Amino acid sequence: MSLGRSMIRVGAEERVRGRTIFGYDLERPGDLHLAAVRADQAPARILAIDPGPALALPGVLRVFTAADIPGENRLGIIASTRDHEFLAQELVRQEGQAVAVVAARTLAQAQAGARAVVVRYQPLPGVFDPAQALREGAPLVHPERPGGNLLHERRILRGDAEAALRDSAVVVEATYTTSPLEHCALELEGGRAEYVDGRVVVAACTQNPHYDRQDLSRFLGVEPERVRVIQAETGGGFGGKLDLSLQPFLALAAWHLKRPVCMRYTREESFRATSKRHPLVMHFITGADEQGRLTGLQARILCDTGAFASYGLAVNMRAAVHASGPYLVPHLDVVSRAAYTNNPFTGAMRGFGVPQIALAHEGQMDALALALGRDPLDLRLQNALRNGQATGTGQVLRSGVGLARCLERLRPIYRRWQARAASGEDFREGVGLAAMFYGIGNTGVSNPSTAQLEWGADGRVTLFTGAAEIGQGSDTVLRQLAATRLGIPVEEIDLCRGDTDRTTNAGATSASRQTYISGNAVLAAADNLEMQLVQAARQMLGQHHLELELRGGRLAALDGRRLEPAQVARYLAGQGQRARGAGRFDPNFSGLDPDTGQGRPYAAYAFAAQCAWVRVDTDSGLVRVKEVAAAHDVGRAINPRGVMGQICGGVAMGLGMALMEQFRFGQTDNLHRYHIPTFLDAPRITPLIVEEAEETGPYGAKGVGEPALIPTAPAVAAAVGRAVGRPLRHLPISLERVMAALTHEEAEHAN
Repeated sequence: MSLGRSMIRVGAEERVRGRTIFGYDLERPGDLHLAAVRADQAPARILAIDPGPALALPGVLRVFTAADIPGENRLGIIASTRDHEFLAQELVRQEGQAVAVVAARTLAQAQAGARAVVVRYQPLPGVFDPAQALREGAPLVHPERPGGNLLHERRILRGDAEAALRDSAVVVEATYTTSPLEHCALELEGGRAEYVDGRVVVAACTQNPHYDRQDLSRFLGVEPERVRVIQAETGGGFGGKLDLSLQPFLALAAWHLKRPVCMRYTREESFRATSKRHPLVMHFITGADEQGRLTGLQARILCDTGAFASYGLAVNMRAAVHASGPYLVPHLDVVSRAAYTNNPFTGAMRGFGVPQIALAHEGQMDALALALGRDPLDLRLQNALRNGQATGTGQVLRSGVGLARCLERLRPIYRRWQARAASGEDFREGVGLAAMFYGIGNTGVSNPSTAQLEWGADGRVTLFTGAAEIGQGSDTVLRQLAATRLGIPVEEIDLCRGDTDRTTNAGATSASRQTYISGNAVLAAADNLEMQLVQAARQMLGQHHLELELRGGRLAALDGRRLEPAQVARYLAGQGQRARGAGRFDPNFSGLDPDTGQGRPYAAYAFAAQCAWVRVDTDSGLVRVKEVAAAHDVGRAINPRGVMGQICGGVAMGLGMALMEQFRFGQTDNLHRYHIPTFLDAPRITPLIVEEAEETGPYGAKGVGEPALIPTAPAVAAAVGRAVGRPLRHLPISLERVMAALTHEEAEHAN
C-alpha cells in the first residue's frame, strides 16, 4: 500500500547527483540571449529610450520596448488587479523595473547591449511609506486607477469587540512589525522560448504553467492555443515564481525574432526584479476574562504592496481572516489595508501574510498569559479551536481541528526545556511557544484542480497533472494517492506534469493546496477511470449487467473472475479509444461578506504548534536557537518522510525570518549581504506528525508546505523575549534589538 509509506521524493536522486536540468540550464547551442535594461531611479517619467548605442555593438540584434508588445502590457495573477507593466511604458514605478530587453548572439553581448541603451528620465515625487501613501495628497503610484493608493481593504467584524474589550478583566495592546524578505530559492529564474509552427513555446521555472499561458497569450495578443508553457524543473519557489518574471521577455523575443532565445537572471537581478514578502504593521488589542477565556480582539493591519498589486489582495485578505489565530474569539473588529508605494513590489511568499500575523496573535497570547499569571501553553490549550466551534469569520469547523493534540504533543518537550533552560554570567536561555492555523487553498474564491489517469495497454498507468512541482513533493504524493486508489504499486505509475499541451489546469502550486485539492482531483479521476474500465469490460465480455469493481489492481467480478485492466485498455485501443478517466475538485467555500467578512473562506484548515529553546549571548546579542520541536496536524501523512522534510525546511526558513533576514533595496542585493540561515545556524529539529483527519481531504490529508514555517518566528521571538526579560515584537530580532532589550532591562533593574 502506498498510503502512509515514506518514499524518496520523485527526482531526488537526479538532484543529488546534479543531473536535473532546471529552467536555468535550458540553453542550447545557437540560442540568442536576452538581457533586461532596468531603471536606476523611480518614480520617474520615461522621456526617451535610445537603442542606437546598443544596436551598434557586435552581436546585438534587437532592442525591445513597450511599443513592441502586440497585446496587453499589464499582467497579474488576480484579474481585478492586473497592473504590472513588464516593460515600463510611460512611468517607472519602482527601481529595477524593466524598460527594455536586448537580444544578442551571446550573453556577454546582450549584457553589454543592455548597459549601452540610453534612457532619459524625469524624476517624480514618490511615496515609500504605506501610512503616508494613504494620506490625502500623497503622490499616486498608479494615477490612472480609482481608489488612490489603497489597493484593498478587508474587514472582519463579529459581535461587539469594543464592548467586549471594555468589559474584559485583562486587556493587552501592542504593535508588531515585520520586514520585506527575499525568497532566495536555490535556482535563479531561467528559461527558454522558441517559435514553432506559428506558436510560442516557453519552458521556464514557474509555479503555475496554465496561468502563465493565459497571461502570455494576453501579452502577445493571441489565442491561448498559440502559446505552450512547459514547467521546467524548478529549484524552489516559495511563492516567488508565482508572478511572471522572465517569461514575457522570452515570449516577446521568440515571437518577433522567430528564433530560440534563452534568459537567466543573476542573483543580483533576482533580488532587484522579483517580488518580496509583504512587510506588515499590526496593532492589536486583545482581551480576556478572569478565567483566561478570550473575549475580544481589535486589530488594525497595514500592508505595503509596493509598486504593483501582485498577490497583495490575497495577502491582505488572508492576514485579516487569520488575525484571531487558531483560537475561539467571540468578538472581532479587524481592519486590514494594503497600500501601493514606490517600494519594490511584494507578492506571494510562503504563508501569504499568515507568518506575519502569527507574530502578533501569538505575542498577544504571551502578553495575556503574563498579565493573568498563566502558563502560555495552558492558556493556548484553553482557547484552542475545537471541532464544532467557529472561526473569526463564523465558519463552524466540522472536522480536522488538531491544535489541541499538537499542543499536547509538545507539552512534555516544552516542560523539559523549561526545566533545563539556564542563565549564566554571559548568557541567558529562554523557551517560547507559538501556534497557528492556516486555510488550505485560495481565500473565498473558486480554486479547482483537474487531473487525468490513463491505463495503458502495457499495464502501466500515467497520471496527467498540471500541478507544478517546486520541491514540495506533489509529484510523489499524487502518485501515491493514485496508486492507493487503483490498488497498484506506485512504481507502476508514470507522470506527465506541467505541460499546457498535455495536461489540464491544476491551479497554482501555492496556498498549500496541491495535496488537498489536486489530491482530490486525482481520486476523482481514478473513480472515473474505474467506471470507464467497468463499462468497457462489460462490452468486451458481452455482459452488460455484470457486477465489477477495481480491487487490488484488477477488475473483480462477483463470480470470481478477474480481468487485467490492460486487457480492457487493449480492447478500447482496438476501437480507437483510451482507458482514460478525468477528475475535478473544487473545495466547498463561500465568499466573504463584503461588509462583515463573515463566510466560509476555506474548506479545510491545517493546525500546528512549535516551541523553541534559545541561548542569548549577553555580550554580543547573538541568538543561538538550540532546539525546535514542531507538532503539525496534517490530516493524514501520505508520505511521512516528505512531511518531516517540509517541517524541517519550514523551521529553517522561519529562523531566517525571525533572526536575520531583511531586504533593503540596493543594500542587500546578494547572499553576501542578505543573510539566510546556513547549516551552522540549524538547531536540532524534532518534527511531530499529528493526524486529525479532515473528512473532505484525500484519505483525510490536508497540507503542510506553508504551515511548516508559520509558528517558527513567533516561537523564537517568545523564547528570546523570555531570555532577555522583554517582549520582542519586531522582526528580524537583530543583534541591535537584542542588545537594546538587554540594556533596557538592566536599566530597569538598576532603578
